[in-house]
Amino acid sequence: MSEGSIRANPYSTPRTTVTAPDSPADRAADAPDRPPAPEQNAPTDTRTPAGPPGRGRARTTTRSLLPSLVPLLRSWLPRQRWFAGKGNPITGFSLVSATEILPCTAGGAAPGLLHLLVRAQQRPGTADCYQLLIGIRSTLPPHLAHTLIGRPAEGPLHGHTVYEALADPRLAGLLLERLRVPGRLGALRFTRAPGTAIASGLTPRLITAEQSNSSVVYGDAYILKVFRRIGTGVNPDLELPLALARAGCARVPHPTAWFEADPGVEAAAGAGLASVPADDPAGGPLTLGILQPFLPGSADGWQLALNSLSVHADFTGAAHALGRATAEVHTALAEALPTAVLRRPQIEHIAGGMTERLEAAASAVPALRPYREPLRAAYDELAALGDRGRTWHAQRIHGDLHLGQALRSAHDGRWSLIDFEGEPARPISERRRLQPVARDIAGMLRSFDYAARTHQPASGGAPGWSRQWSRQNRAAYCGGYAEAAGTDPRDEPELLRAYETDKAVYEVLYEARHRPDWLPVPMAAIRRLAGQREDAPPPARVPAYERPFPTPPRRTQS
Repeated sequence: MSEGSIRANPYSTPRTTVTAPDSPADRAADAPDRPPAPEQNAPTDTRTPAGPPGRGRARTTTRSLLPSLVPLLRSWLPRQRWFAGKGNPITGFSLVSATEILPCTAGGAAPGLLHLLVRAQQRPGTADCYQLLIGIRSTLPPHLAHTLIGRPAEGPLHGHTVYEALADPRLAGLLLERLRVPGRLGALRFTRAPGTAIASGLTPRLITAEQSNSSVVYGDAYILKVFRRIGTGVNPDLELPLALARAGCARVPHPTAWFEADPGVEAAAGAGLASVPADDPAGGPLTLGILQPFLPGSADGWQLALNSLSVHADFTGAAHALGRATAEVHTALAEALPTAVLRRPQIEHIAGGMTERLEAAASAVPALRPYREPLRAAYDELAALGDRGRTWHAQRIHGDLHLGQALRSAHDGRWSLIDFEGEPARPISERRRLQPVARDIAGMLRSFDYAARTHQPASGGAPGWSRQWSRQNRAAYCGGYAEAAGTDPRDEPELLRAYETDKAVYEVLYEARHRPDWLPVPMAAIRRLAGQREDAPPPARVPAYERPFPTPPRRTQS
């Protein structure tokens, strides 16, 4: 299932305009077609290319930059798959920062690259910050026609064409060069992991299948994830793999390099450009992109699961090994980062949040309403256990674990986990909270169920076989986890049931809003979690919860 945002989260109180005084003297008109070396603590260059070709470069500032782009962004931004606020009109924009990574010379054939952080306001009091990488050319070549944003009718980019820069191999390659040379360029800071070397001259290609972010693969060596919706603080997708690298965990590709923006650095000395307010007291840098080793030949667990279903092949060995991999990552995270014990106040808070999400989803999705009471019983039972003194261990977790976040090597069948960003719709401060590992496990269990439910057999396979496939692989996954962790998640059925129910409710709301034809998939799980047959009518009473999968015999990893 797509893990795209369901609703925009308040980022900060937006400003309709941000102005800056005139910049200092201009750069030379003929800049080289490569970036100057980053300098530590250099001010952000907010100047942008001037005028149409042949007129030379005039002094320009950010004063008129954003107003000249607003008509184009208002149309282009909502069409992007990673835009979180679909269905709501954009009511205003404000500029957070503008950094000219590569100047575009007037009349020159070389493209320019402009980095923008822009807030898009939609509902009153809410605004999301987006990272835009804008290519600038006098004329857009035919092979980049699909990347067009538009031609500003006024302002410093008047007479030029602006477009999505990541689709331009020339500009995508420029980002890799920046990561090869650590340092600062204005508000942007480029960092390379100690002891690493990044090859140059690798051919970039943009991956087009993602929704919440953008990724560029360089040769078969690296993959650069560029975050689009930017939150305040270190993104868990950088923080957790770095911690796992320090712990020596080989189940996660270690970051090779990354780039960030510092919220306290003004876009230009004395310009007064807005810095990004923190959504928590600690604040912190804004994680913009991460370069990691690319794993060529690997296949994601989702596609492998569908392949297994299509030919009625056994998948339990792979599921068992994936459970072990998950446990190894959880164990390493617990050793590398702080942990806590959840007691009654925290457990009541968790159960209360689940109840609130259930009520909100039921209000939006009529099909969910007949099941509110039996589903709420799972959360009430969790809270009641807290009242009776039950405690649970909490730690840093993946936060959005499913089959698509696991890659299996074609060489040795070894699993790796990727994409530790968490749910993009949630604030970073929330995604960094300590949580029970049951949340990750429940996400993976739901993913096995999703694969079985969405599978369309190529040769008339029976739905009953698909459900059996799901039960067996859910059990195998938990068995593998228990072997590696020393504790079986099924030994805490109340906690696991609550998190699986919460995930299924999330899925119902997502599918109802984005893919209505898929709504029967999570609704089958809702009926099961409510104690009914998956094809049963709405329940007449609140049934007892039954363990949805058997305990498998212990087995060794194949």
